[in-house]
Amino acid sequence: MLPPDHFLLQPRQDFLLGVQEGHIDTSTLAAHDFDVDTRTGFMPPDPPLSRLPAQWELWETALDAAMREKLQLAVKLGLTAEEKNSSESWREHVRQLPVLPMSELTHSELLLRRAHHVLTFIMHFYIYTLPLSSSVFIPEPISVPLVAISSHLQLPPVVTYSDNVLYNWDTIRPRAQNELGFEAPALDNLRSRDLFSGTIDEQEFYLASARIELCGVEVLELMRATMDELFVGDEIAIRRITAYLHKLASIVHDLETILLDVRKGCDPDTFYHSIRPWFRGADSDPAHRKWVFEGVEKQPIHLSGPSAGQSALIHALDVFLGLDNCNVVEGGVTPDQRTLLRRMQIYMPRHHRNFLRHLSTNPRPVRTFVMQMKPDVELLDAYNSAVQSVKEFRDAHIKIVAIYIIGPAARERMELEHAGPQAPEAGKQVLKGTGGTDLVRFLKGVRDKTAEAVIEPTLQ
Repeated sequence: MLPPDHFLLQPRQDFLLGVQEGHIDTSTLAAHDFDVDTRTGFMPPDPPLSRLPAQWELWETALDAAMREKLQLAVKLGLTAEEKNSSESWREHVRQLPVLPMSELTHSELLLRRAHHVLTFIMHFYIYTLPLSSSVFIPEPISVPLVAISSHLQLPPVVTYSDNVLYNWDTIRPRAQNELGFEAPALDNLRSRDLFSGTIDEQEFYLASARIELCGVEVLELMRATMDELFVGDEIAIRRITAYLHKLASIVHDLETILLDVRKGCDPDTFYHSIRPWFRGADSDPAHRKWVFEGVEKQPIHLSGPSAGQSALIHALDVFLGLDNCNVVEGGVTPDQRTLLRRMQIYMPRHHRNFLRHLSTNPRPVRTFVMQMKPDVELLDAYNSAVQSVKEFRDAHIKIVAIYIIGPAARERMELEHAGPQAPEAGKQVLKGTGGTDLVRFLKGVRDKTAEAVIEPTLQ
């Protein structure tokens, strides 16, 4: 027998109605373990640290100089001698930096995150201002601390989605405050802190993802409320789960709108030629160069660049709805592609990986529950609506990829063909994402896999 004050015996909260008197609110349970905030989700509740303390100021000033001097990509057409000299002068400065001590950094997750962000940005500036004919040797003043810091964070030593999006924002205006602290920032009250190109286009590209993360908070709340009801499993639970799944579908459609709105502030050609090349990983290096971390005995192997596939929010939707373990028809996602989806989790903050692992061990998965209740047409329809919304979100992602990568790449390829046989090979290769994926095939495979997850009603 449970004691009369046990939380399972208390009046049950309906998430869509909010917390009511006498109801237990379990929304913050275990949130600390997973670094998930009830206001901002996977984004930190407060703007990330803007600068490291004085003992690591040399890193900050090196990054400041790269952005202030507007260093140019080595692959930029018409690169001037002055721009080449400016880049080489900056790289020489980086090579001459001392190897700064890191022991005091390890006492603070916030310091470690900022250090990873600063050092990976410096590294990418260093690599992609190098001529493509130059080998990539990352100097010790960057490589040694970066690899050590990455080890503490359990992240690869490369720019990740969290460096560009989760830990690279600030507010434009002061935020409202209530008795619980600062409210989540409004979607139009965000700016990016550090940029490679210094363009509004780059900022809007990052902020589209940040806005999706903030709007996704309600998705996480619906997941939690649904799992509470799955534990009970009675008629009231079925009605509530049905409502929650319909609401989930509605929110995912909102996320799709935010994703497509990136077109309002980010020009496709600017993105393809002036932004995207900065954060390619080693596996999408246009010259297929090996990245050597000087002074590091065990060379890193996970060096893919940032990707939307590194967002824990989208993975959480897959796990929650059971889309990551569905049987896949011919032409869908191959085992290698599914492994690649999970490989993206290596690039997530470790707390968020733990969240996904915890979510995947739910003893009553929603998909299993729906299939067991198959005669319940309303529940089945609600689940399928949620699945369809994720499929349509992925359709929108493919559309964005077509606009921002496939289209500009096709135009570049035509220009290279007109340039004759002396044209560089970089523009003639299979399109890869910054995360190193065979882009089009991978995205379509994941989208098709999602569509296959729809549960067909049982004929009575």
